[in-house]
Amino acid sequence: MTNTKSAKTGSKASPQTNRAQTNRIQKSRPKSRSQKSNAAASGSSLMPLLLVVIFLAGLIGAAQQHMLPVGIVGIYLTLSLLTFIAYAIDKSAAKGGRWRTKESTLHLLALMGGWPGALFAQNLLRHKSVKASFRNVFWLTVVANLAVLGYGIQAGAMDLFI
Repeated sequence: MTNTKSAKTGSKASPQTNRAQTNRIQKSRPKSRSQKSNAAASGSSLMPLLLVVIFLAGLIGAAQQHMLPVGIVGIYLTLSLLTFIAYAIDKSAAKGGRWRTKESTLHLLALMGGWPGALFAQNLLRHKSVKASFRNVFWLTVVANLAVLGYGIQAGAMDLFI
């Protein structure tokens, strides 16, 4: 009689009830880090890629109008490609449990002018796109790089190479 009464009141649950409760608990848990990053990356990936395209198109246009040396465009494209490759190698190493590329190396590449490739890699490869401290330093490198480029154009330093 005790078992029947406790089963009716719910104090003792059957194996089926335990599984149902476990499923409800798992469904109500917050999303994992990878689920969050996939959702974030798919929802916001167009804006950074648009920024890269606009920046590179602006560089090419400025070079065509003889406002910038063509070599500057070449430097940005080359460093962007190298930075993208560095991100891809680091992503592969992360998956395989191998030796990783230092974050400072990735930041240095971005600072030198490879930030368009880094931004493209972060969004396309979904690598280094969640860690807030990395992203904050990355955006500082972008701002610093653009400030130096802007200063070089404003001060007339680019005129020496045209």
